[in-house]
Amino acid sequence: MARTVDDSWDIATSVGATAVMVALARAAETSSADPLIRDQFAEPLVSTPELAGIREQVTAWWTPEPDDPDGGAADSRHMINYQAVRTHFFDAYFADAVAAGIRQVVILAAGLDSRAYRLDWPAGTAVYEIDLPKVLEYKAETLAGHGATPIADRRPVPVDLRHDWPQALRDAGFDPSLPTAWLAEGLLPFLPAAAQEAMFTSIDSLSGSGSRLAVENFGVDAENRREAEEKWAELRAKREARGQDTSFNPFDLWFEDEGRPDCGDWFAAHGWTTRTVNAREEAARLGREPQSDDRPFANSFVTATKP
Repeated sequence: MARTVDDSWDIATSVGATAVMVALARAAETSSADPLIRDQFAEPLVSTPELAGIREQVTAWWTPEPDDPDGGAADSRHMINYQAVRTHFFDAYFADAVAAGIRQVVILAAGLDSRAYRLDWPAGTAVYEIDLPKVLEYKAETLAGHGATPIADRRPVPVDLRHDWPQALRDAGFDPSLPTAWLAEGLLPFLPAAAQEAMFTSIDSLSGSGSRLAVENFGVDAENRREAEEKWAELRAKREARGQDTSFNPFDLWFEDEGRPDCGDWFAAHGWTTRTVNAREEAARLGREPQSDDRPFANSFVTATKP
């Protein structure tokens, strides 16, 4: 279903389902022979009965077509490799931030992110997780059911990023005078351009000196997206003809509007020192470079520091 300005979801629908797809990739990487990252909580988070339908649809995405026996495997390996590279980069970002003395962390659109539970946080670190109430409740209840407890002082902030999340963050104990490490991973296309601009403005105003930011900048331009949607339309027609469920379409979840600022340029213009790392170059450095130019890692990872 296409997005609307004030839509909502739980972990098994709409944008929430994309968090499941990403966590499935992290779980697959963790269980591989030589994992780049270890997320021991990804598997229990995606293995609940209420997520059976999403697991089935993602498996269908990753299953080869009869006339393209290598296609599905290539798509699944591409997704798993990219998520491993992305997770590794942002894990290292947080390690550097706490090594520099930062003890206040905000994860925007936290989804099934388990970093509050699995990273080596120093004592006194508060990790604020912002997402919709049902998403945060699902994660906390599922991990508690497996006996997991956060390493950091995990502070859920149940609010939509299109609403007054800065006030909700303060109400949860956030101190804007302290240096903060922010993360916006897998988020930007799911926000309207105006909400992204407002989010950047709020991050800037809430950040004390020495704050840091990491953002996944999506590099899919209009032409590449159109080609990908055409490919998916052909695939969906084949699967619908076989009676498969094709209702989950990630392309429906991205906002189409123009005027979206480049995050590196935006923060540089507001006085932050920025750095952009090409995802494909990072993947090559880690030994996970894409095997085909038909499936490049087009995104980039932007980090910024406030003087």
